[in-house]
Amino acid sequence: MPAGRQTPWWVFVSDIAVFNVSMVLAYWTRFELEWFRDISFHHPLSAYLPFALLFTVLMLLTFRLDRVYQQWPGRQWLDQTHRIVNATAKSTVVMLAVTFLLQPLQYSRLLLVEAGIIAVVLLAISRAIQGAIIGHLHARGHGAHRAIIVGAGEVGRTVMRTVVARPELGYRIVGFVDDNPDKGSSKIGRFDGLGPIDHLPQLIEEQTIDEVIITLPWMYHRKIMGVVRTCEQKRVSVHIVPDLFQLSLSRVGVDDLDGIPLVGVREVGFGESVQTMKRVIDMGVAAVALMLGAPVLGLIAAAIRLDSPGPVIFRQTRVGTNGHHFEMWKFRSMVEGAEEDLAGLRDLNEVEGPIFKMKDDPRVTPVGRFLRRRSLDELPNLWNVLRGDMSLVGPRPPLPSEVREYAEWHKKRLEVRPGVTGLWQVSGRSLLSFDEQCLLDIYYIENWSLWLDLKILMRTVPRVVFGIGAY
Repeated sequence: MPAGRQTPWWVFVSDIAVFNVSMVLAYWTRFELEWFRDISFHHPLSAYLPFALLFTVLMLLTFRLDRVYQQWPGRQWLDQTHRIVNATAKSTVVMLAVTFLLQPLQYSRLLLVEAGIIAVVLLAISRAIQGAIIGHLHARGHGAHRAIIVGAGEVGRTVMRTVVARPELGYRIVGFVDDNPDKGSSKIGRFDGLGPIDHLPQLIEEQTIDEVIITLPWMYHRKIMGVVRTCEQKRVSVHIVPDLFQLSLSRVGVDDLDGIPLVGVREVGFGESVQTMKRVIDMGVAAVALMLGAPVLGLIAAAIRLDSPGPVIFRQTRVGTNGHHFEMWKFRSMVEGAEEDLAGLRDLNEVEGPIFKMKDDPRVTPVGRFLRRRSLDELPNLWNVLRGDMSLVGPRPPLPSEVREYAEWHKKRLEVRPGVTGLWQVSGRSLLSFDEQCLLDIYYIENWSLWLDLKILMRTVPRVVFGIGAY
């Protein structure tokens, strides 16, 4: 494991403390509170010191065997907890077996079981706290691992969008190298092209690189081995992301057959059953929101009518699932005829890529500026959700003119129903470049779950209330 990815020493100290605290709490629960069973005997706490020592040794051993500390803290909390439960169960069973064989004079099997249960709960809580603290620091650049990506193909972009979507993993991508001149000198979101792969030795020294991530296609075996040797000479950690037969990494699943790795291909994204479930939730939430929000919608309509001449609702053709065009509804936030004035403002665009964003757009009305800051202008999108043109969560629907300027990899964001809110809206909104928005949209498509939708909706609320990144 690279030095920058080793489990910090204080995690081991924290775990050892938890093991022993669990034994003390189990003793207190068993003999002081007398939960689960009344007792007529009372062993002193000192009688359980050997059990506490045995428990600590067994837990550290099973944690190592079950790889609890591997890839810490990048491993998901549920995965960590699952491994902790398995390791603790094994340690508890071994302790019970030891007591059965040795038959010590003073012990309680129930206490040992309670110690295991309490340890799982405390360790799960500590992992959540530790992960939140480390993730908060990593997201702000503290302790981040400086890395270079070798290869800017689909696999390389997969790594990039994961880094953008999950800054808590602690990677700071300095840039990428690629022998394709068009890729090696280009820019993908915040990530700069640093030239051909031959520049890697110089870049490692100049940029103080901690890790090199190789994402080259499998047929470049000789080139990959050359990069590995370079990293070994420079004493830099190197990882290779397997590009299995050009499959998207999110479609690759790895099973285990008694130690033999089995690589399989699984369905990714939005299958038919998933789309049905997502559609039912969208319709239910949108219908309730429109009914409960009717008074607010009325007030906004009145304010728009009093503020400037023109229709209350602005209708615009957008591109939906698989390139399907539909009419999106929004509250009008600009002066009437604003689209005709767009050509004269193109040179003032503040975002790279085919989209147009301008912080102080002169076409925005006073009421429209307030609505945009709070994202209230998008409330009529709920009607599009009811009609089936949009979903509550998904990529924002682009204009046809924007889609005509898409690179081929950008078009992957059109594979699902567009959303009222999405991952990039809660990760930076208008502050992100177009490429970064696409990276996050594709990450959402490849990693979708109901829990991810719920997290995005919950994170949308404070973003809307405080107007973070909106204009």
